[in-house]
Amino acid sequence: MTLLHRRRGLLALGAATLASPALAASGFPDRPIRLVVPWLPGGSADTQFRVLSEIASKRFGQPVVVENRPGATGTLGAQMMAQERSGDGTLVGQMPISAFRLPVMTRRPSFDPIADFTYIIHLTGYVFGVVVRADQPWRSWQEFLAHAKANPGQVTYGTPGVGSTLHITMERIAQAEGIEWLHVPFKGGADNTQAVLGGQVVANADSTGWAQLVQEGRLRLLVVWTAERAKRFPEVPTLREVGIDIVADSPYGIVGPKGIDPGIVRVLHDVFREALLDPKHVETLERYDMPVRYMGPEEYAGFARKLYADEGAIIRKMGLRID
Repeated sequence: MTLLHRRRGLLALGAATLASPALAASGFPDRPIRLVVPWLPGGSADTQFRVLSEIASKRFGQPVVVENRPGATGTLGAQMMAQERSGDGTLVGQMPISAFRLPVMTRRPSFDPIADFTYIIHLTGYVFGVVVRADQPWRSWQEFLAHAKANPGQVTYGTPGVGSTLHITMERIAQAEGIEWLHVPFKGGADNTQAVLGGQVVANADSTGWAQLVQEGRLRLLVVWTAERAKRFPEVPTLREVGIDIVADSPYGIVGPKGIDPGIVRVLHDVFREALLDPKHVETLERYDMPVRYMGPEEYAGFARKLYADEGAIIRKMGLRID
């Protein structure tokens, strides 16, 4: 047994020792936990949550069942949880950044991102970038922008939906650079990727579902939106490096309906934190270039309040509406 394996074993044993009394004292959970993933199966978030759920199921002693609820730019899960009068901990789900935007974009929002949810644990964020088909003539982001400027209204780009980080950021870039391009929303990353490969759209703005196709030479990655260059693509510049002062990584975590008992929140948090830091889950995050960005309930709730204010300000400045 290697030293690394021994350390992992000791960490796991220590975590089990700490978590067991809380589980035993609360009696929770006594039935399966539903975890809503508001995207189609197969994407980075869906894969990550399935690994997380598998690990957490063993710790809970009850299944954590992933439910896919795609649509409405990832906000259907939040809308469903917000309809619950009070949570009991057996319904939780991903809180994507789009859930902080939708209420600002409509006259009659169906939920309040702060009042209608219990914040449990923050997990991670994405690496986003813009890809085009490898046979396109643009070798750099600057060449692509020059083409878009010279052909107003002719360049199309796909994203996972209206109000997504991908959509918002592409429109911020358009405003900053004086570009007029056309947004084409898709239900998920797979459809978005196929559209750019098939020529239905010119560019694909999405998370690293495109990574393998870039490595295979079928797609060309022009720019990433992280603070630093992506580890797998060190030759590709960030937006800041090409003169656009934007960092966009769409942070997210797990929430539940409002009113979940603090003791149950503690149990949920502790088990999901163990799963977050489990080597198998960390390996999955690394596969998609996603960092561990842990926050506990109180810190996550405070982060959410600031995020709601900041995203609302951006939406209002851009004048984006869906009704």
